[in-house]
Amino acid sequence: MPRQKLSALIGAVCSFVTCSDSSLRGQPTIFNPDFFVEKLRHEKPEVFTELVVSNVTRLIDLPGTELAQLMGEVDPKLPGGAGSAPGFFRSLMSLKRKEKGVVFGSPLTEEGIAQIYQLIEYLHKNLRVEGLFRVPGNSVRQQILRDALNNGSDIDLESGVFHSNDIATLLKMFLGELPEPLLTHKHFHAHLKIADLMQFDDKGNKTSVPDKERQIEALQLLFLILPPPNRNLLKLLLDLLYQTAKKQDKNKMSAYNLALMFAPHVLWPKNVTANDLQENITKLNNGMAFMIKHSQKLFKAPAYIRECARTHYLGSRTQVSKDDLDLITSGHTKSVQLAKCQKRAREELCSLQEETQQRTEEALRELFQHVHDMPESAKKRQLMRQFNKQSATQTPGREPSTPRVQKRARSRSFSGLIKRKVLGNPVMSEKKTQYPTPESMATGELSRASKENVHSVSPGSPAVRMTPTRLKWCEGKKEGKKGFL
Repeated sequence: MPRQKLSALIGAVCSFVTCSDSSLRGQPTIFNPDFFVEKLRHEKPEVFTELVVSNVTRLIDLPGTELAQLMGEVDPKLPGGAGSAPGFFRSLMSLKRKEKGVVFGSPLTEEGIAQIYQLIEYLHKNLRVEGLFRVPGNSVRQQILRDALNNGSDIDLESGVFHSNDIATLLKMFLGELPEPLLTHKHFHAHLKIADLMQFDDKGNKTSVPDKERQIEALQLLFLILPPPNRNLLKLLLDLLYQTAKKQDKNKMSAYNLALMFAPHVLWPKNVTANDLQENITKLNNGMAFMIKHSQKLFKAPAYIRECARTHYLGSRTQVSKDDLDLITSGHTKSVQLAKCQKRAREELCSLQEETQQRTEEALRELFQHVHDMPESAKKRQLMRQFNKQSATQTPGREPSTPRVQKRARSRSFSGLIKRKVLGNPVMSEKKTQYPTPESMATGELSRASKENVHSVSPGSPAVRMTPTRLKWCEGKKEGKKGFL
């Protein structure tokens, strides 16, 4: 029976790994995001501990002695001399533990946790009992159950012989008789410092508002370096207390009420009294209540610990997970956005140039048709010749030919005068257009370029003012004939 319960417990609290076996593809697969974290802790505990503790000290201030205690380099110095109990007292407690068996009063083992898991499993089904964990059970029934657990006997808790209060009291008794609290003596000072983590105002001054995010992160790190049996049982216990508090409307046990019941067994150093702890009692009780309320978040490794563990084994060969995306800098995103901006600017410029060229050609056709409809005269023939000279494209209504283009900056001839009056000032053909970069293509520059391109000439087109052309007849200076200006 213990072996079966042990297997069930391991299945409940241990990590699951993605299986690549083709024979098991049809079965559901569970991936544990903390797989590499657990692998690093198991295979290289010194590297893992150094990684976690370095981040703990980033969040809370631990002096040299307290840091050495957390690392296990020195014996913890606890209130009331709990860490250095007299030799006679220690020997007496050791003898009492030996008499009690393999479960109660003994150091935590997986086999002992498997036995206690029967109690936790039963209590999950009976959370509506009023005063659960507060009302004591029957001492005779508790002793029978205690002996059965110590001997590894099969227990039928559903038979109705035992009451929920008997089992709840026995669970507290088991925790109270552990050699050290569930969170161990080494972590005592660190948990006191977590209670002091407060938010800061805009001026950098410490406030009285607890910094819950930092507190959760610090607890996640501390739980990672707990001994595996302690961590497994703590997870089972906090989950039970969390579910109990959710039904406080029935059992009348809030998270703080439960904290008062369990803080002495989970956080308080062994063999101390309330007088030894003095002002720390409030911190410890509030800390226990905080762990109950946020228990569903505390047993996941922070994202940066996951990334360090994964990189340690795989480098950058694996795909980036959802949690890893929070660790990527924005440099790649900015480069992608810059490339998209450049492409969009090129497309807008090309579209603008095509539109300008189309309007220019339409205006040229309109002007040519206007000149073509004029009565035959010397002025009309001169204008037509001017079209043939300046036009680099096909003249509307004629076959393609190779025109002779003669570029002049200024002209004092009559044809030059006509060109300036009718066609506007000549503009030299633009050189090959270069695409601007998004940095030089600001919003104002784009709008200004759009306005100026109305009067500009696209490559290979004559200079034309993009406004409706009005033709006027006037008297010639020499001949007195009507001329076209």
